[in-house]
Amino acid sequence: MFGLQIKYLSFFFGIISILSFFNIIYSYYFNLYLNLDTYYITLVSSIIIFLTFLKFGKENKKISIFDKILTIFFGYLLIPLILSIPFYFSIYNLTFLNSFFESISGFTSTGFTIFENIKLIDQSLILWRSSIQWIGGLYFLFSIIYLIDIYDESFKKTLTNFTSFNSSESFKQATKIFILYSSLTVLIFILLNLFSIRTFDSLNLALTIISSGGFLPANDLSNIIKDNSQVIIISILMLLSFFSLFFIYNLLFSKKNNINFFYEDLHLVIYLIAVITIFFLFFSFNYNFSYNLLAITSSISNIGFSLNTQQSNLNFIYLILVIIGGSFFSTSSGLRFIKIYSLLKFSLNQILSFSKPKNVFMNKLIFTKINFNLDEINKYFLSIIIFILSFFTLASLLSLNGVDFISSLKLSILTLMNTVNSSIYGLDNFDFNNLAFFTKYCLIFFMIVGRIELLTILLLIKKFLFKS
Repeated sequence: MFGLQIKYLSFFFGIISILSFFNIIYSYYFNLYLNLDTYYITLVSSIIIFLTFLKFGKENKKISIFDKILTIFFGYLLIPLILSIPFYFSIYNLTFLNSFFESISGFTSTGFTIFENIKLIDQSLILWRSSIQWIGGLYFLFSIIYLIDIYDESFKKTLTNFTSFNSSESFKQATKIFILYSSLTVLIFILLNLFSIRTFDSLNLALTIISSGGFLPANDLSNIIKDNSQVIIISILMLLSFFSLFFIYNLLFSKKNNINFFYEDLHLVIYLIAVITIFFLFFSFNYNFSYNLLAITSSISNIGFSLNTQQSNLNFIYLILVIIGGSFFSTSSGLRFIKIYSLLKFSLNQILSFSKPKNVFMNKLIFTKINFNLDEINKYFLSIIIFILSFFTLASLLSLNGVDFISSLKLSILTLMNTVNSSIYGLDNFDFNNLAFFTKYCLIFFMIVGRIELLTILLLIKKFLFKS
């Protein structure tokens, strides 16, 4: 099987079985029997795969980075296939493609949906949609640890003092991730309840926010949020998926207070303050600023939620915020702010070095003594090149398949950045249900591409097309 480490994937099928069991209990408790059988099918299927992968999966300590990448990519296809069972066997007569599209959209934390009216879906299936996002966010974080060897040294230093992870260190970090991820989910749920958001909505929003997902338990966010205090608390909570998952943990429990563990988040704090200040000074004259704050935090965290405010003049700015994204080690997508900042600083230093050859310009990040070297810059540059190529490829395919040009450009950005379409991007009424088969398959593929570190695409191309 191309060296796939299916034992690694068994853990997630175990989680699917737990979530299926939870949905069965939930359905019985609230007398929701319409789709009950589908969760039994999912429970049995996930347990069988979990036990099979656990028993027959081989753990190779010398697995290559290419096999690791293929394992992650295989997981992005197989796990959503099991997660799509409740959609396919539900009473809503969904086709296999629509069911798979919905599950891929949730698992990659994108949020595109084929359902036109969420009110017509029973609560157990709404909860299942949110659960798909939650496990997808966890899978994404685990995949970063699993593929840590492809990342640059400065990023590794935000997680560990080791240059590479052995099996015991990987297990330690994975356990810490699971505990933090689950704890933050519970924290979000409690805070939303304290601000008088309905318990069912709070639970779904907690699962969505921590994973940077886009599924809502209602047709529109305005059906859930009723006052400014709720708008502000949701805006603040969305920042948990913008900063590093370890940011709060390191602030509270880091004994050495090593600046290496905070340098990226310190940059992000300055970036966030600058963006909020600019919007407050120049773009808040005709709108309630809390609505702008929600749109800002929603965009930079790649969630995409919005309230129905007509701000078509700001669509392009919000899309730029989506492209920039958040922290390396968060559930948000995007190119990552620190990459763009490092590239800009390096490029500026290169230009200045030619105009002022007697001066010495240091490629050093502020708040730290870390210097980014040429290898790291090359990785950042290649990631952006791959994004641009992917963007124009997808936009061209969408245009050729009947999507208007402007919508194609916007939808391509949102797909690759795994961000839900909403009114702040001018795509809130986009119809995914009636798209052509080929268009849906294109979106499925590029949603996965957007969720995998773009550098891995280059490594796979090098592996299979340039064998030496």
